[in-house]
Parts: sequence; structure tokens; C-alpha cells
Amino acid sequence: MTEEKKVLKMEDVKAMAEEKKCTVQQALSFVEIFLDGPMCGRCFPCSMGSYEARIRLKKLVSGEASEEDLAVVKMIAATMAEASMCKKGKDTAKFILDNIDSEEFTGHITGVCAPNQCAAYAKYIIVPEACTMCGDCLAACKDHAIIGEKAKPWASGIHPFEIAQKRCTQCGECLKVCPDNAVRCLSVKDFAEKETVGV
Repeated sequence: MTEEKKVLKMEDVKAMAEEKKCTVQQALSFVEIFLDGPMCGRCFPCSMGSYEARIRLKKLVSGEASEEDLAVVKMIAATMAEASMCKKGKDTAKFILDNIDSEEFTGHITGVCAPNQCAAYAKYIIVPEACTMCGDCLAACKDHAIIGEKAKPWASGIHPFEIAQKRCTQCGECLKVCPDNAVRCLSVKDFAEKETVGV
């Protein structure tokens, strides 16, 4: 006997989406959950609009979007709000429209995720001057992105910790465990400026 799939209510979809800290990720999560569950697919504005909105919102989260993508998402949501046949489609549109004109959305076009939640817009670094080389970040990193050696009282010439950017998935675990506030999360813009100054 197969287990019946639980039917999500729209308030559940909203609560699940709002677990994300970035409003763009919230909008993407809302649309994805809506597509996977409550959407009936009976009206064109809602079904086609939701699928296209998901494509454009994914581009915003991954750092590949343009102003045109943002404008298209806004147009889709406005159309869904007006033309969707049921409240579910209208609620989805409203969720997107409530924040689409915010600085957080427009920031994703210029390379900034204000809460530093989108991996494409954030870089984690270790500030050497603040690091005591305790090794807590090394132990916490599941991606093996931290290189360096834990301090040993009898040894000299130890390599300080640093983050290999190509391996880092921006999970933030190193930031959580660092007792010395040596791990910092920078926007991609700030990271690029720091790299330029360091040259």
C-alpha cells in the first residue's frame, strides 16, 4: 500500500520559504514548493508563469541574472496576481511582489546578496592577524576547503589557515565555530577589492 503524499497548505509553503534568510531565496523556495505541491496547473498564467519565474529566480540566486530577468519575474508575478484562477496562484504572485522592489532583489543584479546567503555573492576568508590557529575551523569544514596547520607550541614556520575558494561551498560552519572572530564573510565585491589591494 502506497503512502499518500501530504497536501501542503499555502501557509505551510510560506513558512517553509521564510526559513531562508535571503528574500530572493525565499521567493525561489516558495515557487519551487508551490510547483511541487499545491499548484493544480489548470490555468496558463499560473502554471507557465511559475515555471518561468523559477528559471529567472534561479539565475538571480546563482549570480547569472540581468535587469531583464528581474523585470520578467516582476511581470510574471503581476500577471499571475491578476489572471490566476485560484487564490493559490495569487498568493504565490503576492509573495514575490511583496519584496521584488527591495534593495535585496536589486542587489542580486549588482553582485550583492545583503545577508550573504547566496554562494555566488559571498566569499569566506580567514584574517591571519586575528587567527590563533586553534584548528576549530579545520575540524568543522566538511568540504576540506581550509588549508593550513594547527599551532604547535614546539614548532615554527607553521602555515596559517586560509580558505581555498574553489572548494568552499559557503556553508558558514567555519564562521560559527571560530572563537576568535577570524573568519569573515565578505561580499564578492568586497572580496575583489581586498584581492586588488593585496596585489
